Amino acid sequence: MIPLKDNIPTERFALVTVALILANVVVYLLSIRHGGSLWSGPPNDVTVHYGAIPYEFTHPGRHCGLTAPFAGASQIACEGQAGVAGHPGPQPPFWQTAFTSMFMHGGLLHLAGNMLFLWIFGNNVEDSMGRLRFIAFYLLGGLAALAGQVLIDPGSTVPTVGASGAIAAVLGGYIWLYPRARVLTLIFIIFFVTVIELPALAVLGLWFLEQLAFASAGQVSPAGGGGIAYFAHIGGFLFGLVLIQTFVKRRKTVPPPHPVY
Repeated sequence: MIPLKDNIPTERFALVTVALILANVVVYLLSIRHGGSLWSGPPNDVTVHYGAIPYEFTHPGRHCGLTAPFAGASQIACEGQAGVAGHPGPQPPFWQTAFTSMFMHGGLLHLAGNMLFLWIFGNNVEDSMGRLRFIAFYLLGGLAALAGQVLIDPGSTVPTVGASGAIAAVLGGYIWLYPRARVLTLIFIIFFVTVIELPALAVLGLWFLEQLAFASAGQVSPAGGGGIAYFAHIGGFLFGLVLIQTFVKRRKTVPPPHPVY
């Protein structure tokens, strides 16, 4: 299920939303300039350097880095772990990676999916609260999402990257602001593909339930998580849903629903 557009008009150009999309694209291109590929994303050393690693947040002053390749592969090792000696190369402060990680992505599909959701739903949330408040809302939502992931898996040495947590906060805010909005959605059912108009409450509600389901599967079986920070998505969404009212005094008056296309 892929959202394509909604039926909520904006009163002014979504400058911050567009700037965030451009920033994410530029950072992605910069992250692959010395390795990796356009399709698969940045090399591991870049991801470890700029990604947010929960272990570093729960062990302040101790950093993680890649080990020397063994049998063709490198592993992530962190200071203070059993059997780990030496120190990684220069690393940014852990608090800095909380912000840099929001603009890093693990691959082209990861980037494209996030930017699609940000464009469809972010412009309306920005329109509802103004540009400066939207910047604060977006960044705080990303921090809340990361906090959720760190709380659930404090010893993880896997870097968390992507704008998904901040965008999840945008989705939570959107569903409170525009519960009656409708979204043109691309649906895949085995070999059947169609485009239908669905309530935003259904589209985003199903998205949230999916995050809960996969997060639960990951808790039962580590392989069930698929390497995706589902708890970050959940934390970001709940932040947006609960705290949107501190950024927007009241719901905007929405014009009568009209067909999306």
